[in-house]
Parts: sequence; C-alpha cells; structure tokens
Amino acid sequence: MKPATAQRWANLLILPTLNILTAFVVTTLVFLAIGVNPIDAAKLLVKGAFGYQNGIGYTLYYTTNFIFTGLAVAIAFHAGLFNIGGEGQAYIGGLGVGLVVLAFDGWLPAIILIPLAILAAALMGAAWAAIPAYLQAYRGSHIVITTIMFNFLASSLMVYLLVNVLGEKGQMSPETRSFAESSFLPTWSEMLGWFGIPFASSPLNISFLFALFCCFAVWVFLWKTRWGYELRTVGANPDAAIYAGINPKHIVMMAMLISGGLAGLVAVNELLGVQHRLLLGFNAGYGFGGIAVALMGRNHPVGIVLAALLFGALYQGGAELSFDMPNVTRDLVVVIQGLIILFSGALESMYRPQIQRFLSRFVKDEVSA
Repeated sequence: MKPATAQRWANLLILPTLNILTAFVVTTLVFLAIGVNPIDAAKLLVKGAFGYQNGIGYTLYYTTNFIFTGLAVAIAFHAGLFNIGGEGQAYIGGLGVGLVVLAFDGWLPAIILIPLAILAAALMGAAWAAIPAYLQAYRGSHIVITTIMFNFLASSLMVYLLVNVLGEKGQMSPETRSFAESSFLPTWSEMLGWFGIPFASSPLNISFLFALFCCFAVWVFLWKTRWGYELRTVGANPDAAIYAGINPKHIVMMAMLISGGLAGLVAVNELLGVQHRLLLGFNAGYGFGGIAVALMGRNHPVGIVLAALLFGALYQGGAELSFDMPNVTRDLVVVIQGLIILFSGALESMYRPQIQRFLSRFVKDEVSA
C-alpha cells in the first residue's frame, strides 16, 4: 500500500471509526452510572431505528434533514469557511416555501407549485447566507460570528411574521393555515403503494431521494468541475489560489450561496413533506447537527450520508429508548450526540499519532519486502 493511500484510508475510515467507538464506550459508562444495562439499551435503540417499517421511515426522515445540513456545512468547509448558520438558513428557506405555497396553492397545479416551492427554499436559504458571506469576503467580518448572529435574527424574524403577519386569524398557535394538497410531497408508503408494495405510514417522503440526488450533485460539483476545483483550492491554500488567478472573494460568495441553499432545503422535507404549514421550530436543531454530520463524514457526500443515517437512528431509536426505559430520557440521547460531536470534532485527531505510527511501520515493511 502506498503511503498516500494509507493516509487516505486513515482519514476517511480508521480515524472516524475509532472516534465513534470511543463515544460509544463513554456512552456505555454513562449508562452504567445511571443503572441502565448498555446492551439492553443498544438493542432497544437499534430495534427502534431499524426493527420495523415505521421506525425505518422515521429514521430516514430524520436522515434526510441531516443530509441537507451536512452537505451545507461540507461545501463551506471545503472553501475554508465554517458555516454554523444552517439553523437560520433552514428557517428562512421555510419562509420561502411558505410564501410561495400560501400565494399560489389555490390555483397552481402540483407539477408547477412543488418545484417553485423547492426553488424558493433554496433561494431564500442562499439569500440569508449571502449577507454573512459578503461581510466575510468584503468587510473582513468572521463568518462564524455573523452566521451565529443570523441564526438569532432568523428566529426573531419568523416569530414576528408568524405572530403578526402570516399567522392564521383566530388561532392561538403561531402558524399559517394548512397548505393545499397540491403542495404535498408523496410519502414513501404512497409511492410504494403505486407498485403494490405495502409500507407502514411514516413522515418519510420523496425528499429523501432528492437529498441523495443532492449528494451526487455536490460530489460532481466539488470533484468534477472547474468551480469545485477552485473552491477546494481556496480552502486548501488561499495564497496559492490568488497566485493561480482565483478570486477568493468570489469563491466565498459562491460557497456560502450553495451552502445556504442546501440548508434551506430542510424546509422541503419538513413543510412540504410533513407539516404542511409554516410554523415555529420546524428546523429543530438540524443545522447544528449538520456540523457533526459533516465532521464525521469527512465532508464527503458518501460519509455524510452514513453519518446522517447514524444521527437519524439516534433520533428515532432514542425516542423508542426513552419510552421503554424510564431512566433514559431524551436528554440522554442529546448527551450521546454531544459525545459523538466531541470525539468527531474537538478531539478528532486524538488517535492520529498512533495511527500514523502504525501505518508508517506497515508501509515500511511492505516496501522492504
């Protein structure tokens, strides 16, 4: 095995696996500390996530949102940016969906209305990300600070609009009227029913396939196009990019626009596929979860799908776990997610020296042979 190949496998497979296993070991200790059998808990979690059709549907439904936000973080990261504004971008993407559907669902057919709503989600998410991008590229404001601020601004804006402008009259809860059925995305059970295949009802809808398509599109963009090469070059070495004639300011804008657009697509799954109305809190932490998904997936679309599936399983399996085991609350599931983020993010290089020493010996032995 060549040294470069060994290093690549270490970064893409060995290191993330060790980090996740470490998080699970610490989780086992936490379960033991509260008097819960970790083996029984693991069985319940896996069964809740994959043991029956309804559970699988919920797992893949959560996975869809994490794919969108994980891709959003990855695109920005490849450009050397840390976009932690996925929460706000997803929220404003939902505003775009709501405005389009509320305006046109009374007379546009589904074949036109749904693509318009998807486009609005992406454009509104991109527009919300464009402001921090401009401040970073042309005013020197740090993207981390501005995207954090814009998460709060998006939340406040949505509260104001749903309470004072878009909320349905005579209703206490801050949400719009229900969307017309022409805006509903087909669910998984409905699609399989077209072919005579029974599947339990769940929130899983066709946007899961759309998320997988976005993974393929991101892979093509990053590794098969000139723009993707320029974006990765700026992220790897801005000075070399300038020397090669690449304008980093333009790349920052492009990366954040694509990143914000991908985050905005969370609203497609949530509002067109499940909620069928614009309401507060539909983004539900997916933006921050996408950071962990991107880190675990090493910012590669394939890795992001696998990491998103893990987080989707934790969401669904954790709900089942907290229902069957009184000692295990949803907060403990958040602790598990936090441990995964800790070891996949802040402590991701903890095992790197040991892995490099092992691989260096392996490669030397192979060369000498």
